[in-house]
Amino acid sequence: MIRRFFALALISLSVIGLIAGCANRPTSSPGGGGYYQDDGPGTNLPKNLHTIPNATPRIEPHAPANMRPYTVLGQSYTPLSENQPFRQTGTASWYGKKFHGRKTANGEIYDMYAMTAAHPTLPLPSYARVTRPKTGQSIIVRINDRGPFHSNRIIDLSYVAAAKLGLIGPGSGTVIVEAITHDDIRTGTYLADTNQPDELEAFIKEAEPRRLTTVDSRQTPPPPNTLSPIAGDVIPHIYLQFGAFKNAESATRLAEHINSEIGSLDTRDAHIEPANDLFRVQMGPYPSREDALSAAQLIQAETGLQPTLAVR
Repeated sequence: MIRRFFALALISLSVIGLIAGCANRPTSSPGGGGYYQDDGPGTNLPKNLHTIPNATPRIEPHAPANMRPYTVLGQSYTPLSENQPFRQTGTASWYGKKFHGRKTANGEIYDMYAMTAAHPTLPLPSYARVTRPKTGQSIIVRINDRGPFHSNRIIDLSYVAAAKLGLIGPGSGTVIVEAITHDDIRTGTYLADTNQPDELEAFIKEAEPRRLTTVDSRQTPPPPNTLSPIAGDVIPHIYLQFGAFKNAESATRLAEHINSEIGSLDTRDAHIEPANDLFRVQMGPYPSREDALSAAQLIQAETGLQPTLAVR
């Protein structure tokens, strides 16, 4: 992560040696996405992104260089030992395509689709449980990088780890970080239930959804639409639904906005599906539930739009 600091001559050579592999993550994007400037999600997201499992804790040796105290931008950090209990509450952010394939502080290659994270003081490598208190969602990540070196953030998550906590859209959010020590691994005490998202609504729901205000204020909002339950892995007529309106003009405006926002993200166009006195804005069909989930995740990450699954 230290290439972000490489241009700063005030950093000591020893610190540069410690974290030279860390990628440059300067500032948050002005567009409100919260990820680092010129960073973001990739355009070729793997299928079944939501099924990527937690990191599996195992006892790994620590290189002596990774355990030495160091200083960055005037702030001193002392790495923790492998059996030192640790719990911290603060803001998590994430980093993505700009750093995908670069070296981490641990000398490994950063994979934005692996369950990893960067932390200033947890041992390299080590494991931690990260929980989002607002939703109760909890994941396990492998710590293999240093950072973030910002006073208002405590951990940088990989893209997929942030996605599983619903942090892609806002770019950051409050989390609890708990170290998984070597003793925890030996005794298996870390094996508490970790909630994993199943349905799309739980997977991409954000703390502060950036929903479009497209319903005509003169219209009475329709009651929530009850969608058919999703079952099985392959469903022939599965769609993404972005809204339902009593007014056809409002639905048309939303469909046009979606098509202009999505552009090359999906070859399908949003269209209007009238049914039961409502005009539903949908996109599809998709050949399977997993294809629909992957498309929805990419659309949500790039545009902030939050579709739900619909079957017809």
